[in-house]
Amino acid sequence: MGVIGKILGALEATTAIGQAATTVAEVFTPNATKKMEAAHEAYLKSLEEFGAEYQFAREGWFDRLVNGLNRLPRPFLAFGTLGLFVHAMADPEGFTRRMVGLNYVPEPLWWLLAAIVGFYFGARESFYLRNRPRMSPAPAATAAGPEEDENAALAEWRKRDGA
Repeated sequence: MGVIGKILGALEATTAIGQAATTVAEVFTPNATKKMEAAHEAYLKSLEEFGAEYQFAREGWFDRLVNGLNRLPRPFLAFGTLGLFVHAMADPEGFTRRMVGLNYVPEPLWWLLAAIVGFYFGARESFYLRNRPRMSPAPAATAAGPEEDENAALAEWRKRDGA
């Protein structure tokens, strides 16, 4: 037994003192591991709750209408931009008047438009990034080596060819 063990009397007393010190220390500094575990558990619970909301797909007329409306902004922006070019060539004076009119739109309204369009396309991009198919890792090489093929026809062809 060591000197501390002799002074404190036994190993149990040393363990009790260590646990008491840990408990006192956690009063002033929270246990990082327990904090991370609690945060992770809360995150998983919120994901379960969110997933339960979308567990059953709705197929009503209103849902189909909203899904259709959600698909319209991108084509409208693309065809609208092409329409501006056509309008500029067909009626240059009218196009010029309308573009001069855009100069009178206040700057905060332009910022609002940029935020709406940016968040719309950013949300779509992040949705597709989160839901893209994951590539599975390449299969590991067999322990027998390159001579043993999983493809029986290829192995037979190699034997016939003398390779």
